[in-house]
Amino acid sequence: MQETPLYPSYKILLVDDEAPWLRSLGIILERSAGINNCVKCLDSRQVMDILATGEVGIVLLDLTMPHLSGEELLPLIAEEYPDIPVIILSGMNQLETAINCMKLGAFDYFVKTDEEKRLVNGVLRTIKMLELQRENLELSTQFLSDTLHCPEAFQAIVTQDPAMLAIFKYLELVTKSNQPILVTGESGVGKELFARAIHLCGQCSGPLVPVNVAGLDDTIFADTLFGHVKGAFTGANEVRMGLVENASGGTLFLDEIGDLSQVSQLKLLRLLQEGEYIPLGSDRPKRLNARIVVATNQDLLARQAAGTFRKDLYYRLNIHHVCIPPLRERLGDLPILIDHFLDEVARQLRIRKPVVSREVFLRLANYSFPGNVRELKSLLYDAVSAGKSKVLTVAAFEKVLGPAGKNPLRKSVEAGSAHNCFEQCTQFPTIQEAIEQLVSEALVRSGNNQTLAARLLGISQPALSKRLKQRKKITSSR
Repeated sequence: MQETPLYPSYKILLVDDEAPWLRSLGIILERSAGINNCVKCLDSRQVMDILATGEVGIVLLDLTMPHLSGEELLPLIAEEYPDIPVIILSGMNQLETAINCMKLGAFDYFVKTDEEKRLVNGVLRTIKMLELQRENLELSTQFLSDTLHCPEAFQAIVTQDPAMLAIFKYLELVTKSNQPILVTGESGVGKELFARAIHLCGQCSGPLVPVNVAGLDDTIFADTLFGHVKGAFTGANEVRMGLVENASGGTLFLDEIGDLSQVSQLKLLRLLQEGEYIPLGSDRPKRLNARIVVATNQDLLARQAAGTFRKDLYYRLNIHHVCIPPLRERLGDLPILIDHFLDEVARQLRIRKPVVSREVFLRLANYSFPGNVRELKSLLYDAVSAGKSKVLTVAAFEKVLGPAGKNPLRKSVEAGSAHNCFEQCTQFPTIQEAIEQLVSEALVRSGNNQTLAARLLGISQPALSKRLKQRKKITSSR
C-alpha cells in the first residue's frame, strides 16, 4: 500500500497544554486539508528547542499555558525565528488581546470556538504565503545565474537557439513552484518533450503520467483523472485509481486541454483551485499531490474571448506559460537537427549515416515546416529509408517539397538573390565582389544564421565569422 506523503514538507508545531485539544486539532487539519505533518507539544518550555531543529515552518500557539504563556513565548519566537509565522489560538475572544498579539509578531489570531473552516483556511493561507516567499527567494537567487542547473533534463531537446535556451532557464526557475505550467506551440514542436523536461527538473519521486484529453467526454474525463469507487456506476465492479493518484509525487501531463468541454474545464479548475478531487461515487475528497503540466496547440486567449474556454481557468493555467517557437523561427537548429535524426535513422536501419548535400540544406531552409520538428524527422526517415545512395540529395524530398524549380523561395530570399544582383550589374563583378554577394545571399537564405550560412557556402563557421568581421572592419573604416 502506497504511503501517504507528508503535507506540507515542513512540520507544523501545535503547542497547547491540553492533550485532547491538540489531538482534536490534528484530526481537524488532516481531515479538512490533508495536513498530516504536525508535531504536538504539551510543554511550552520545549518550544524553542524544537524550533532549533530547523524542521518547523509554522507554529500554532495557545495563549494560556503554565510555565511559559503564549504571550511570553511569542516575542521570543518572533525575535529568534522571524521567518516562522505564528498563529495564535486562544479561548479568549478579546479584541485587545488579539491586537496585542499582532503587535508582538503573530501572523494570525483565532478563537478556539470559531468555526472549524475559518481556522483551516487560515492555516492553508499561511502555508500558501510561505510557499510563495520561498519560491520568490529561490527564483531571485537562481535568476542571477547564467548556467543551467540540470542540463540533463533537456538533453532530449536538440537545440542551440538562444530563445529555446531562455525557455530552459525559465523552466528551471518555475519548477521550484507548485503552480501548473502551460506549454503552448504548434503541432510537432515537441511539447511532450518539454513536459518530460519539467518533470526531470523538478526531481520528482513519482512518475510522469501523460494523457491526451482531446475527445474525452465529461464522464470519461472525470473517471480517467479521478477514478471511481466500487459501485459508482453500472459495471464499476472494483475500485479504479485515477491518473491524478497514479501521478502522486510526480507529474500529470494533460495534452490538448484546448479541446475540453466547459464541464470538464470546471472540473479541472476545481482540482487546481482546491488542490483536491473526489473519485466518482465517493464523498471523500483526496488531495492532489502531483505537479500539473498542460499543453495545447490552440490559442487559448482567442478561445477565451470567443467564450469556448473559461476565463478563470485560463488565468489559473497562465501563471507559468512557455510558448515553444516553431522550427521556421529557429532555422539555425536545422543542421544539428538533421545530423541528430540521421544518426537515429542510421542506427535503426543499421546503415552508414548518409552525407547531406548543400542543396538539401538550402531547400529545407526555405521550407515552412507546418509540421515542425516532427515533420523534419519524418522527412529524413522517409528519405533515408527510400533512398539507396550514400548521399542525400534534393530528389529524395521532392514528394513533399516538389521539384526544385517549383518550390518558390521566401520573398526575402528572392529580393536579395545573388542572381538578380548579377543581372542588374552593368559591369561583370570581380571575384571579391562575387564572394561578397554569395556570403550575403547565404546569410539571407539562412535567416542570418552563421552556422547554416557556412554550410551553404561549404566553409566552416569560424571562417565565415572571420570574413564577416573583416567586412565590418572595412565598412567602419570608410
